Amino acid sequence: MPFRIEDTFRDALAAQKQKGTSGRPLAGMWVCSGSPLVAELCAGAGLDWLLVDAEHSPNGLESILAQLQAIHGYPVHTVVRPPVNDTVVIKQYLDLGVQNLLIPMVNSVAEAEAAVAATRYPPQGVRGVGSALARAARWNRVPDYLTRASETISVTVQIESTAAVEAVGDILKVDGVDAVFVGPSDLAASMGLLGQQEHPQVRAAVEHCLTAAKAAGKPAGVNAFNPATAGHYLANGADFILVGADVALLARGSEALAAQYIPRDPVAEAAKTTSY
Repeated sequence: MPFRIEDTFRDALAAQKQKGTSGRPLAGMWVCSGSPLVAELCAGAGLDWLLVDAEHSPNGLESILAQLQAIHGYPVHTVVRPPVNDTVVIKQYLDLGVQNLLIPMVNSVAEAEAAVAATRYPPQGVRGVGSALARAARWNRVPDYLTRASETISVTVQIESTAAVEAVGDILKVDGVDAVFVGPSDLAASMGLLGQQEHPQVRAAVEHCLTAAKAAGKPAGVNAFNPATAGHYLANGADFILVGADVALLARGSEALAAQYIPRDPVAEAAKTTSY
């Protein structure tokens, strides 16, 4: 029985672009809890895409697989961020059935080329061949998977350092890099502005990347939880954006409940701020 592979995130971005003025940027959120149940909850929210994170979140191969299965069937694109730009890790993610990768900390053309090569079978790349054992090919139930695999995969690279910003124009020229995504938090740290992702210099660097992507004819996205900042980047050409995270929503929501129903003890609050 032949199986159909879903459209990629690259396809979704291209479809929005083809709509011209009637199109709109794709809005998504982080899924960081490691929970398939939470992932499924988010999948049904009506967003365009989800980013399942394994760089700063408690996700291993088994939990990523479970979340892919939980999200499958909902009308949302799933992008997964591995913890590192590593050939072996990327191979494992692809074999799990991850179709859309967001590769962190890509600072140069060489690193972008390595990320793409990890997603391609020889001779175009260095991906190990194990389709008969892998969910990616549905255990060889996907017709011609080996020859068509690159069509089923999208590669977005993350720009999150001053070196990456300086090289972004050349990174965008790398064949197989489908989009770039700017991470203002790490970028701010790289600029000596730790925790100041709203700083004018950081915003200017993000806007530089958006402009470079437009000139290259490739999509660019950005992380922006602040609604005003998100609106600013969307107005400046961002094609896709992340505007929240499951863990952040739960943290702020539970804090709001506590603030509403539990009276504050000024003495205890003062003790917290002065204790070591």
